[in-house]
Amino acid sequence: MKNRIFLVVTMLLALALKAQEREHQIADGLEEYRVLFNKSMNDSVSCYRIPAIVTAPNGDLIAAIDERVPSCGDLKWSKDINIVLRKSSDNGKTWSPIETIIDFPLGKSASDPSMIVDKITNEIFLFYNYMNLDTEKDVYYLHVMKSTDNGKTWSKPEDITSQIAKPEWHKDFKFITSGRGIQTSTGKLLHCMVNLNSGMHLFGSDDHGKTWYFIDTPISPANESKVIELADGTWMVNARANDKKGVRYVHTSSDEGKTWVTKAEPQLIDPGCNASIIRYTSIKEGFKKNRLLFSNAKSEKGRTNMTVRISYDEGKTWSEGKTVYGGSSAYSSLTVLDNGEIGLFFEKDNYTENVFVKFSLKWLTDKIDNYKDPRKKK
Repeated sequence: MKNRIFLVVTMLLALALKAQEREHQIADGLEEYRVLFNKSMNDSVSCYRIPAIVTAPNGDLIAAIDERVPSCGDLKWSKDINIVLRKSSDNGKTWSPIETIIDFPLGKSASDPSMIVDKITNEIFLFYNYMNLDTEKDVYYLHVMKSTDNGKTWSKPEDITSQIAKPEWHKDFKFITSGRGIQTSTGKLLHCMVNLNSGMHLFGSDDHGKTWYFIDTPISPANESKVIELADGTWMVNARANDKKGVRYVHTSSDEGKTWVTKAEPQLIDPGCNASIIRYTSIKEGFKKNRLLFSNAKSEKGRTNMTVRISYDEGKTWSEGKTVYGGSSAYSSLTVLDNGEIGLFFEKDNYTENVFVKFSLKWLTDKIDNYKDPRKKK
């Protein structure tokens, strides 16, 4: 009798485990699934974290990330974090070897990559946060570097801390948000910088990155945030908040950041984690619809259930979304591929893997919607 009970219990446990495995599988129907970074690629690296991806002016994909050597700790706890990247010239099917673009001597670390593509000058700006843990521990500096050849080569880092942060913030916990910034319809470059003591601020450039400035209007609640421009020119910030309420916050400004209207967004549940929001299509560019995309760990508490949603009304309402991966998942970064497909680069399985997936609008909307680029002839 005991043996029979044991067998039944064992079978039930096995079935439960299989069900859990199915639940946590990568979703069916994805056109590509590639592990871009994991610990097995380099035994000396503890983990890779903080993904950022953009589509270069020539259509190449550039995926940048932290290479965290002695531990998985963030910038202020690690003396050796480098910025590395991989590139793809075939819409994510194959990827170049890992390339190190920032590697300071031990004691100095760089973290939290983010990028902006300037579609007017065809330049790419890559930002990161820097710290010298030997001489100025807990003092954050904000750097940028530039590529004029679609990420093949990069300029020397430039310290822009004095341009986008106040002198009295010298010892404040401040950092540029990882992922990406934007270029507005006027050509302005725009990005998010968090000061945990005084709120999130936008910073920008009106001269294609020659100089930078910050907008002295704090936005709160807002930790790691993303900014986009709506169809009517309004700026919208979609923000992580660490208030344990389990939702994102949305901040809008119709006067280029001088004033903001803030509201909690209960449609977008969130465990307090970095997310991604980008414009997919615009009527102004000849498409039939305005479309926004949003990705995050769709959960109120745990970092799990990587999901992508779509909005057709400039963020007023959102679809329920499609689950890309039901298991442990955290930071994510979206990009639109040159052929109109959607690319997602995200942290998976407690930061042990960072994967790239791509899918079509048809897959995301269960065949309700389809991508047609009016700028390209049939």
